[in-house]
Amino acid sequence: MRAVPVPTIAGAFLFEPALHTDARGFFSRTFDRDVVRSVGIEPDAFVQDSLSRSRKGVVRGMHLRSGAGEAKLVRCSYGRIFDVILDLRPDSPTFRNHECIELSGESQVTVYIPAGCAHGFQALTEPADVSYRIDRAHDPAEDITIAIDDPELAIPWPLPITLTSTRDREAASLAAAMGPLT
Repeated sequence: MRAVPVPTIAGAFLFEPALHTDARGFFSRTFDRDVVRSVGIEPDAFVQDSLSRSRKGVVRGMHLRSGAGEAKLVRCSYGRIFDVILDLRPDSPTFRNHECIELSGESQVTVYIPAGCAHGFQALTEPADVSYRIDRAHDPAEDITIAIDDPELAIPWPLPITLTSTRDREAASLAAAMGPLT
């Protein structure tokens, strides 16, 4: 496994595993404490693992947390997703940059999203399973949601959006969401 910086988002990394493939399929290490630590991320900080399953065209996001924020490792364990990271850390050299990355069950690449960055994705397949490793227990009082169709973000969702949650449909613009973060 190797760590590759995401140049447009300071502190974000892709963790690319070595896939061992044979007639049965493949084997892959999806987390390596030493590799994670080698780029300055404390591997023991992660306290919660979660999984989502989405239908093709579903968009989840753009989500982040106020306060101390929330760092996470995100991997598409099955299917394919169009993953989006948005840097909302005012002191970051990549403040307001966003990066779009395709993650897939075939590659098993994991992306590290630093605290203070918003995250969302669109399922490109039927279904798409996404695994999350999060560094803090969830506190709904800290949830911030940004409109996925905010013109200021201009996220190029690759498929027609088939479904979002009520929370995501009613999300604030980026400008309104920035209030609790500053």
